[in-house]
Amino acid sequence: MSDFPSLLGGLFGAPEVDAVFTDTARLQAMLDVEAALARAQVRCAVIPPAALGAIEAAGRADLYAVPALGQATLLAGNPAIPLVKALTAQVRHTDADAARWVHWGATSQDIIDTGAVLQLREAVGLVQERLHVLCTALAVLADAERDTGLPGRTLLQQAVPVTFGLKAAGWLDALHRSQRRLQALYADTLVLQFGGAAGTLASLQARGLDVAQALGDELQLPVPALPWHTARDRVAELGSAFALLTGTLGKIATDIVLLMQSEVAEAFEPAGEGRGGSSAMPHKRNPVGCVAAIAAATRVPGLLSTLFVAMPQPHERAAGQWHAEWETVPEIVRLCAGSLAQVTVVVQGLQLDRARMRDHLDSHGGLLYAEAVAVTLAETLGKAAAHALVEQAARQALAQSRHLREVLQELPDVSAQLSSTQLAALFAPDSWRGMADTWINRVLAQR
Repeated sequence: MSDFPSLLGGLFGAPEVDAVFTDTARLQAMLDVEAALARAQVRCAVIPPAALGAIEAAGRADLYAVPALGQATLLAGNPAIPLVKALTAQVRHTDADAARWVHWGATSQDIIDTGAVLQLREAVGLVQERLHVLCTALAVLADAERDTGLPGRTLLQQAVPVTFGLKAAGWLDALHRSQRRLQALYADTLVLQFGGAAGTLASLQARGLDVAQALGDELQLPVPALPWHTARDRVAELGSAFALLTGTLGKIATDIVLLMQSEVAEAFEPAGEGRGGSSAMPHKRNPVGCVAAIAAATRVPGLLSTLFVAMPQPHERAAGQWHAEWETVPEIVRLCAGSLAQVTVVVQGLQLDRARMRDHLDSHGGLLYAEAVAVTLAETLGKAAAHALVEQAARQALAQSRHLREVLQELPDVSAQLSSTQLAALFAPDSWRGMADTWINRVLAQR
């Protein structure tokens, strides 16, 4: 990607994560691997100590012209080949003897993959920090709104009462799982790639494992059991972790978009100058942050599929499948980070119309409490009979535009079991919260 922000970058990205994946950052990560390799080989007495200074001094991305390397990549097929040539030339300019030890024993994929792991490790850390901020905001919201009732909705229809605190706790619980997935990446996914031409490190002979261990130490990366040039489950796993987080953020955004509908109007994104307006309709308050998050959740699964399609790579080096990962993985991470930034702003500034939520609990003549009545009557009438009785009463209430409680009071089978006081209690907003508080407490206890 370009080192400069794009027209849409602010909508679908996050500046600090975007910066991790610029062309310059990619070059610097590869150069960092080359410098660390030289240090590791000096430690293992594979290359002379005198070569190290010149190699390290040449390991600055600003010494190299990205356009020229890009043009050379077009011919070479990967960016490491021209970069190693340019690095060798830069070292030779300072120390001709040191130049012969550049990239010693490594292959292009070692440098590209391990450089990518360095970039991804930084990006994972940034996303973890920002995800913690969102989780903290949702924990506050879940606790504060545990008594705020609103209609639960199934198949987009009003179902039974829930609380907004429970809804927020559900979002938070899913994000907790993403936190654990991201943390798990450090142990077995964000690992060193160092195998030489075909994974044997034969060029280093008996010193191969020693150099690999020293290189892992230098870069603070775990050393896997063996090189993983064409075993790409790690890449798919990392992409999946970010895709799952992006999907969860999209679910949060979808809920809020639906709550913002004019006919619902129970929750709103934060307002601000220039935020959510329309070029044609002055009255509009559009859910721009949520829309961006939903767009990311729509795009990422297609990108993730590329990583899974690329998994069956042939023999010891891929013929196109590996190459398909290079832009795909950063794009998944960038879209996820952008969605996270958008949803965090929305949640931190979320505005609730609690009065409208309460009104909606009774807006359909008490039909949301039909299940509560049916379950109570089932204790004496049996489940099937109670369900049929309340279902018939609900249809009558709708047909006559009456409150369900009034219709039920007139039914002998109901009045024989429930007094008017008992029946009225079943239609109280707080009467049918079930385990909502318990679930909220369990989620908050995971923090």
